[in-house]
Amino acid sequence: HGGYTALRRAFALGPAAVIREVTDAGLVGRGGAAFPTGRKWQATAAQPDHPHYLVCNADESEPGTFKDRVLMEGDPYALVEAMTIAAYATGAHQGHLYLRGEYPRALARLTHAIEQARTRGLLGDDVLGQGYAFDIEIRRGAGAYICGEETALFNSIEGHRGEPRSKPPFPVEKGLFGKPTVENNVETLVNVLPILTMGAEAYAAIGTPTSTGPKLFCVSGTVARPGVYELPFGATLGELLTLAGVRDNLRAVLLGGAAGGFVRPDELDIPLTFEGTHEAGTTLGSGVVMAFDDTAPLPRLLLRIAEFFRDESCGQCVPCRVGTVRQEEALHRIADRTGAAAADDIALLREVGRAMRDASICGLGQTAWNAVESAIDRLGAYE
Repeated sequence: HGGYTALRRAFALGPAAVIREVTDAGLVGRGGAAFPTGRKWQATAAQPDHPHYLVCNADESEPGTFKDRVLMEGDPYALVEAMTIAAYATGAHQGHLYLRGEYPRALARLTHAIEQARTRGLLGDDVLGQGYAFDIEIRRGAGAYICGEETALFNSIEGHRGEPRSKPPFPVEKGLFGKPTVENNVETLVNVLPILTMGAEAYAAIGTPTSTGPKLFCVSGTVARPGVYELPFGATLGELLTLAGVRDNLRAVLLGGAAGGFVRPDELDIPLTFEGTHEAGTTLGSGVVMAFDDTAPLPRLLLRIAEFFRDESCGQCVPCRVGTVRQEEALHRIADRTGAAAADDIALLREVGRAMRDASICGLGQTAWNAVESAIDRLGAYE
């Protein structure tokens, strides 16, 4: 079914042309940060320091996200091929696949796919007889949400505590083992295959001019048909929820998972692009769309999100280590109160949230207040 045609085309083009195709296609990171993939690859390839490393971030821990699991379980060879292309383009000969510890089936299938690829000469010292050496090593995560952050992931692979590093230097200069490293998540890498088989121009024609290509959305919650949906960028939230079979009594939709924000049922015309959701004051994140009807107890839901962030904070920096605890405590106090009785704690929440957003080292602390803030301001959670 067209397997390895993209890799053969990559070898025919050469590394510089592959990076140019990915850049022209407008591919951006699908993990939530939306950084241009071509620029990241170019920056790594240009580094004089060697060796270069490739890291595939398959530590999919955002609550409500399961697209990478579906990709790895359904087509592990696509990921092996995409990692080989990315490594070839950036001058890497060793790839690390950091897999979420809770994905045993994906582990079994990827292990089998890597072994098969080695046997067939698609990995190893001489990939496809082209004189290019590349191999992949699987590293399993141990259940830490923080290790989805790229520098914490590098620390984990190196055998250190999973804590984020201060930037700069950025991973393209000093990443894994202090060497230039390109890091992409599963969905971003797999998108490289259609770019090379159909061409950058055809790929860029899908979606919108600034958010190109298709996107996978993980729809869950009170819908008739939860699952992974693939739509071109620019489709609206309402169109996606119609496909999933949304209920009439919709109360709120959480976009972007625990680190995202809530939107109201009258805001379903939001275009599902990075810039469209940003203009609407929310975030697309990794593509989580969680629907809640009016039976969902919103204060309990927010408390659950706060508990998650308190649990998952690595404790390295004070704003996040203390802030996530204070946020949970305040939400506990106002779980059953509304109106004037909750006003003082809501003011405290805003202050703590601002401190976390401004001063935390990494994205965990910076986004820990997002969902709570959007529930208070957009949904009137405690009125």
